[in-house]
Amino acid sequence: MKANEVRKLSAEELQTKLMDLKKDLFNLRLQHATNQLDNPLRIAEVKKDIARVKTIIREQQLAGR
Repeated sequence: MKANEVRKLSAEELQTKLMDLKKDLFNLRLQHATNQLDNPLRIAEVKKDIARVKTIIREQQLAGR
């Protein structure tokens, strides 16, 4: 997911996307703990996506002042 793609989303879509990413991260961590995770690099990717979404949400909040 690119930052340009995230910026096109509305505030509600960003919140939904953030919740989905957090659920994905939880599931990935669970799979990693039980040695069922195929691609451990996916955890880092999801973390970065969460950071991107949070950054865009904060940018929108500051612009709305």
